[in-house]
Amino acid sequence: MKKIVITGPESSGKTTLARQLAQHLKTQAVEEYAREYLNQLGRPYVEADLEAIAKGQLAQEQAIDEHESGILIIDTSLEVIKIWSEVRFGRVAPWILEALKKHRRDFYLLCQPDLPWEFDPLRENPNDRWLLYERYERELKSMQVPFATISGMGEQRFENAVQELQKFLHH
Repeated sequence: MKKIVITGPESSGKTTLARQLAQHLKTQAVEEYAREYLNQLGRPYVEADLEAIAKGQLAQEQAIDEHESGILIIDTSLEVIKIWSEVRFGRVAPWILEALKKHRRDFYLLCQPDLPWEFDPLRENPNDRWLLYERYERELKSMQVPFATISGMGEQRFENAVQELQKFLHH
């Protein structure tokens, strides 16, 4: 199974793109577990919650992995949790770093924050999305994984993603 991660800073269209690609490819998308976790938390999150989120994200991926074949679209992955932890707490739990090394994905689509910011009570960084984007780009390069940058508005963004995915799948 090819595992394709949609990644990037907040409000860069990851969830929309993950759902569009899953529908286009007639497969499932693994939803972002952090949103589900934080919506039911009932208190401000703490550093330890990020490890729980990472474990929940992996569990969701593995649950679908057992039932699907072909391509799996993943809405954010452990690199997001690593960067989130670095930015918010200045460090990353060793378990997250080890899991990130162990659970490499086949291809990453890095979404540029060229879309208008959309308010969401879980989002924290409306003013530094491009700095965060650069951080994601550096992270993917340091991980030495194949990735493509996705930009554009609306249908053009989706078409750009399909084109990059096709290049990867047929190389």
